Amino acid sequence: MLEETNSIPRPKYRNIMHSDPNLSSSIPTEDDYPIRNSSASAASPGFYDNRLSGEGSPMTMSPWNQTSSEAKSSWSRFEENLPQNGLIGSLTREEGHIYSLAATGELLYTGSDSKNIRVWKNLKEFSGFKSNSGLVKAIVISGEKIFTGHQDGKIRVWKVSPKNASVHKRAGTLPTLKDIFKSSINPSNYVEVRRRRSALWIRHSDAISCLSLNEEQGLLYSASWDRTFKVWRISDSKCLESISAHDDAVNSVVASSEGMVFTGSADGSVKVWRRELHGKGTKHAFVQTLLKQECAVTALCVNTSGSVVYCGSSDGLVNFWEREKQLSHGGVLRGHKVAVLCLAAAANLVFSGSADKTICVWRREGVVHTCLSVLTGHTGPVKCLAVGEDKESTAKNQRWVVYSGSLDKSVKVWSVSDMGIDPQQQTVEGGVSSFPSEQTDSVSSPGGGGGSHKKR
Repeated sequence: MLEETNSIPRPKYRNIMHSDPNLSSSIPTEDDYPIRNSSASAASPGFYDNRLSGEGSPMTMSPWNQTSSEAKSSWSRFEENLPQNGLIGSLTREEGHIYSLAATGELLYTGSDSKNIRVWKNLKEFSGFKSNSGLVKAIVISGEKIFTGHQDGKIRVWKVSPKNASVHKRAGTLPTLKDIFKSSINPSNYVEVRRRRSALWIRHSDAISCLSLNEEQGLLYSASWDRTFKVWRISDSKCLESISAHDDAVNSVVASSEGMVFTGSADGSVKVWRRELHGKGTKHAFVQTLLKQECAVTALCVNTSGSVVYCGSSDGLVNFWEREKQLSHGGVLRGHKVAVLCLAAAANLVFSGSADKTICVWRREGVVHTCLSVLTGHTGPVKCLAVGEDKESTAKNQRWVVYSGSLDKSVKVWSVSDMGIDPQQQTVEGGVSSFPSEQTDSVSSPGGGGGSHKKR
């Protein structure tokens, strides 16, 4: 399977990774990459080889990597009758592919290429509002403000009406018209964005791919296909800084604790930036490059504690780095056959959504990640994920509500337990393919740094 995916030329895949409207027509068909069913997959001799994740790793003593019959039978340590991870419901409104999600309290916001933002409550449509132009590629929520990033390069700001919670009103655009007017007077505020074309540095000149918040500092970060990421002060909508970060489209930006910011690009790199104080303002300084590879970086996320950084790529791999070890390379999660399009994290769980139409649920224990289950049910690539804690969750059995948006025009809602499922179970229920988690472990790679990576 690796030979198959390696045969895809990089230029074609890079276009896919930052040209979303073409994604659904360019992804391999279900016949090329059949959805894994637990009974068939577990019985297939090649299944183990395809899903191992660290040949040649120094962690040869780990029970996850033993080849003896005793090691493989050790998975009986899972208790019987563990709660099943499964599908709660599906939200469908035939108006466009789902590109973005954001969950807050009882509400779920979804953005699509119809330019509409839908609001859902208790699995039912609650409200909705529409932008004038540009498909909705990103949604983040800060207090009473909802920020949406669009294909036309604009960030729009919305507020809920104090008189009616179902009414959302447009509160502005970033940058503001006032700031655009002030900046346009000074020629030094123009930068070259393409050959013989200049634009104001406070404006994105191409599609916005991602938004991220630093709530503590009151900052909003926006990443764009124009190869930059910008820093906005939420309180007054000011653009504080624009950083030319990469040699190709920036597909993801994640703000983390201690002023750290991570960016991933179609140029195949993951970069680290640190916010530093400069007089009364702040500047973001380049720290290091975590990864440099041929295939595009398509998604980033940081776990809840901020201790691990995850990166999804167009080759289907998820690399991760550990903050406690000076961002040394921790290993690779091999759960998908084609591009990873989105990542999300909650407590010790990590979720990866892919163009293969599935979502892998990973549990981290030290440096080892176990794939608890694979959520199946979408008929198109999984483009975005959001996670919230289940209200009925308990300390002994922590459960999460996972929202997945797809290019099949639907949002699916899943109930997921951090206890996983019984590996002896060979049936598929509620849209979940289950299999022994031994087959999808991640292990440490020698030497740290970027390590070696499969090239397209």
